[in-house]
Amino acid sequence: MKSIFLLVCIIACAGWALAQNVMPGQTSAGISIAPPAAQQTSVQNPILGSVPVGKPSAEVLSLSLADALQRGLKQNLGLLLATDSQTAAHGQLWQARSALLPNLSARVSEDAVQVNLAAQGFGKIASRFAGFPLIVGPFGFFDMRATLTQSIFDLNALATERSSRQNSAAAQFSYQDMREMVVLVVGTDYVQSVAAASRVDTAQAQLQTAQALYNQSLDMKNVGVSAGIDVLRAQVELQTRQQQLIAARNDFAKQKLSLARTIGLPLGQEFTLADKAPYQPPEGLTVEQSLDQAYRARADFQAALVQVQGAESARRAATAEHLPTLSAYADYGVIGPTPGHTHGTFTTYAALRIPIFAGNKAHGDALVADAELSREQQQLENLRAQIEQDVRTALLDLQSASDQVSVARSNIDLAGQTLAQARDRFTAGITDNIEVIQAQEAVASANESYISSLYAYNLARVQLARATGSAEKGFLQYWQGK
Repeated sequence: MKSIFLLVCIIACAGWALAQNVMPGQTSAGISIAPPAAQQTSVQNPILGSVPVGKPSAEVLSLSLADALQRGLKQNLGLLLATDSQTAAHGQLWQARSALLPNLSARVSEDAVQVNLAAQGFGKIASRFAGFPLIVGPFGFFDMRATLTQSIFDLNALATERSSRQNSAAAQFSYQDMREMVVLVVGTDYVQSVAAASRVDTAQAQLQTAQALYNQSLDMKNVGVSAGIDVLRAQVELQTRQQQLIAARNDFAKQKLSLARTIGLPLGQEFTLADKAPYQPPEGLTVEQSLDQAYRARADFQAALVQVQGAESARRAATAEHLPTLSAYADYGVIGPTPGHTHGTFTTYAALRIPIFAGNKAHGDALVADAELSREQQQLENLRAQIEQDVRTALLDLQSASDQVSVARSNIDLAGQTLAQARDRFTAGITDNIEVIQAQEAVASANESYISSLYAYNLARVQLARATGSAEKGFLQYWQGK
């Protein structure tokens, strides 16, 4: 007895220790614990990460937008996780179908049995009959048998399978929506990289202009035409442009790292951007046309519709738990003392299961399903409104950025003319180089305004493509049609 009591204590302690061995990020009550701040970005934003492939090569890669999108659609972490979710949903569908499909199994056994009849209640009977054995055996027998079970009528299983089928379809739509999101993120990163490259080019041009002004001011001072303060002003302007070029190059390098991180390119791989930012005036789409396309094409909206249908099926499954179910069972095999001395036996029956009282489990499941259905319907309507907001916002941004591009182009021409006239006046000795430096500042400001407005326009393009559900095809067609 002591050994049995000790064994029970050991098992109980082991079970308590196993219960305390919770997974990382959970308490013993199953409550999630937030990850450290350093880990939250990658956990919350998988679409900003990727699984890099290959090793950096010495060759400088020429990367176009089409190449970046192709890489992102293969290696982006958000899309890879969406693929796994799609596979899991398909697996859950087969799990639900297994309750409706035949279940066939086979068994082969060789048994050795010894029976204590006293433990079965035959002790008093044996005392009345002399020589009645209380221990029977040992004896052996061989049994080989196939068993088949099949559900015939089960509304709960049917509704559960239908709900899982709709959830699988929703997972497919979610995968398509994730592709659209990847195009949005990669396209935005590429546009930002192109804008950063343009700022580097502009900073280099401004540096060359400042260097020319400094050389001119120094030459004019040496011949006694200009004062020394003009040289100092030109030198300050030159060094300011040098600082701006250093900052622009650094921003460009960091933006390239962000792009490489999103598309799964090794971070040590050197690459250049093969495309420049295009500009095509907006086609004049109306809000109604854009919304009609969005509701038909956006995969997240279609997924929400299917999820509502799945929640309706889940509710029907919950309410069907109190209904009777009908199933069939059959087995056939051979049994005997040895494999050579067997005889066929079989069992078959149909069973009608009638739930009478299960602790109000069906009622509780129905309440949970009702809440889930309400939640899915509310999220669908919220998404409908969000899509309309996305479309209207993108159209407003697109028109505004287009107008800004037109004004910025005109400003660049005017600022260039102002700079040329100011340099002519300085060369002629009519004025000092203050006008020239101010004109250079105006040219730099006009170029920055043009770069920013062109970036905003192309960003609005990709956001409108995402809002209308055509990011993967529409934005690339616009970009390649430049």
